[in-house]
Amino acid sequence: MSGEYPAAGPTRTPSEPVAPSFQRPAAVPLVSWRSLPLVLVPAGATTIAILLNTFIALDYVHVICGGLWTGIDLFMGLVIGPVLARMPGPARADFVQRLVPTMLFLMPTLASVTITAGIYLAVNQGIFNLSYPAIQLAGILVIALVVQGIGIFLPNELRIVFELRKPRPDITKVGRWGLLNARLAGLQAAFQIALIFVMANLAAGNVHLAF
Repeated sequence: MSGEYPAAGPTRTPSEPVAPSFQRPAAVPLVSWRSLPLVLVPAGATTIAILLNTFIALDYVHVICGGLWTGIDLFMGLVIGPVLARMPGPARADFVQRLVPTMLFLMPTLASVTITAGIYLAVNQGIFNLSYPAIQLAGILVIALVVQGIGIFLPNELRIVFELRKPRPDITKVGRWGLLNARLAGLQAAFQIALIFVMANLAAGNVHLAF
């Protein structure tokens, strides 16, 4: 035996930090068969309810879709937002990349069918009168929700999608846009809760919000 040992590899002292590695996963497809039910089911249910033109059908679609819309926004603002804020940039970008394709189709669909079914429901019940203060207030809240959705959420989600399809995406931007959307979802939910309050008074017959 020669007593010689093979040369050891490079050593690292315990205090020496380990550089984190991040490999961006393959881009999640923007449109897939999994996205179709998110659009077709609520839109189909709303179409059937409008064709039936009955209180129970319109009310069911309006309440279910509205509850999902508000609940998801509350969850995004109160749970997902704080979690994203504590995640490192690469992990946040990975999470946002997987979330955005679903939210891009789901939330506009839920918002559209909820508002549409609500209008038909109000007309069906004979309370869609623009002279009612409650209807005017509901209209203002709906406009605010639409402006937020089209002016803030949708552009941010499209920016994320286009950025992630670049050869060298800016992970910092992706994480920042995703976090902004998650935080603003809480504000969106606040408008929705106010709208639910108005609509509940309409359903109870308090069309002038008199208590």
